[in-house]
Amino acid sequence: GGGGGGGGSAAKPKEGGKAKAAGGGGPTKGAGKKENASEKGIEYTKAGNLPKWYEQVIVKSEMIEFYDISGCYILRPWSFSIWEAIKDFLDAKIKTVGVTNCYFPMFVSEAKLQAEKDHIEDFAPEVAWVTKSGDGDLNEPIAIRPTSETIMYPAFRSWIHSHRDLPIKLNQWCNVVRWEFKHPTPFLRTREFLWQEGHTAHATKEEADVEVLQILEFYAAVYEELLAVPVIKGRKTEKEKFAGGDYTTTVEAFIPAAGRAIQGATSHGLGQNFGKMFRIEFEGADGKKAIPWQNSWGLTTRTLGVMVMVHGDDKGLVLPPRVAPLQAVIVPITMKDVDEGAQLKTCGEIAAALREAGVRVHVDDRSNYNPGWKYSYWELKGVPLRLELGPKDMAKQQIRVVRRDTNDKEDVPLSILPQKAALLLVQMQHEMLARARQTRDSYVAQALTWEDFMAKIGAGNLVLTPYCNEKEFEELVKKRSKEEALAAAGEEAEDDRAAISLAVKTLCIPYEAPPLPDGTPCFISGKPAVCWTLWGRSY
Repeated sequence: GGGGGGGGSAAKPKEGGKAKAAGGGGPTKGAGKKENASEKGIEYTKAGNLPKWYEQVIVKSEMIEFYDISGCYILRPWSFSIWEAIKDFLDAKIKTVGVTNCYFPMFVSEAKLQAEKDHIEDFAPEVAWVTKSGDGDLNEPIAIRPTSETIMYPAFRSWIHSHRDLPIKLNQWCNVVRWEFKHPTPFLRTREFLWQEGHTAHATKEEADVEVLQILEFYAAVYEELLAVPVIKGRKTEKEKFAGGDYTTTVEAFIPAAGRAIQGATSHGLGQNFGKMFRIEFEGADGKKAIPWQNSWGLTTRTLGVMVMVHGDDKGLVLPPRVAPLQAVIVPITMKDVDEGAQLKTCGEIAAALREAGVRVHVDDRSNYNPGWKYSYWELKGVPLRLELGPKDMAKQQIRVVRRDTNDKEDVPLSILPQKAALLLVQMQHEMLARARQTRDSYVAQALTWEDFMAKIGAGNLVLTPYCNEKEFEELVKKRSKEEALAAAGEEAEDDRAAISLAVKTLCIPYEAPPLPDGTPCFISGKPAVCWTLWGRSY
């Protein structure tokens, strides 16, 4: 199967494992291994060996099963139901702005795929082709969609004739295939992934621009409101924007354990470029011919990997309550001479009361496992609340409630449990985001000079700098940062296939940035800076 965690040079190895800071390879093989760890649980610390930790968490929590084709993974119900929660939330949001769902074929002809030159140039190395059917070769090879602009827009051409046909706002929930050369990492970089892709056409640029940011807000809400992961909203530089589009907006997340950023989702203003290529035009209200303004936007199953890496701990997953498939698990504590029938009946009644209050709950009444084993099992799976009911609790008509994120324990009277549990889940959701934001903020630094910039990058930070926003200097930063990091580690070169690189790149020009005093020099070129830009090492 595909390589596991894929690397993440742990920039800040804490006690327990000496992670190698250089090279794409991350920590050495045995780094971060826990003493006497049970094979059933997580055998590595997150700080000591992030790649191994990540691989074990997603497999042992039953989110992922490996598959015999590299870069492809089985999404088990535990992860797929989180994806469904994201899908339900986002689907409802996009429908409020008039988007409707549809489905287009996954195959595209070579001629259509190559219509927009910049676009295909960027995707060409990753396109998978179907060349045979049964024993015979196909007359011409057919590509599997890496994205669907070139599949959808020929249809737009036949549907758009008049300004009355606009706007068109379509979305599809589907899979795409990008046959990456780099080492795969489940959720974060895979050859097939699930996503939604929205494609819209508008009569005016203003209307298209409004939608780009509207969708970006929805994406930020998926991360912050559902997954409790803080994101930075901004615009990509020319070098990093979507190939063939006018501009790209993004939400950028941060993985503190790796000292790395990760692109969360993107919303693109495509301008009229694709309209020109596919000869889409309409007659305006003024009777003149015009080309529509188009957008495309997408969010993928990468969301799940980001959530795991941000919140998980040495015991396993920590799931935000809003997306957790189960929000509470009831574990009866059985002892000799205890009426198990009465205890299970009480557990059933508690579960029914919690369901009534809208809590997703499960009674773990498996008799072949002891309570301690069950605690570890559900901790590994990240269930937000554990409810323990022993004989003493039965007598006192109470139950012990344990929070997965903080391990806080509290004895709660059964009479108020449904309200208390619902409140705790809301509180936990809120606090998980607040803690993650506080941590993320502590890793955002400013630098005005190259030396300061590299020192702060080396410490695993995101760095905000004054920047001249010229493409050649972005190339220079990428090249110099990689060379200096390799030299510092005494290494010659980086593995081309490494899932992560030492090169530093722009993440975005953030929408929320400090004022930039006139005449501030760019940190790399010395020319007058035009904006603050956020840089980092990235997945």
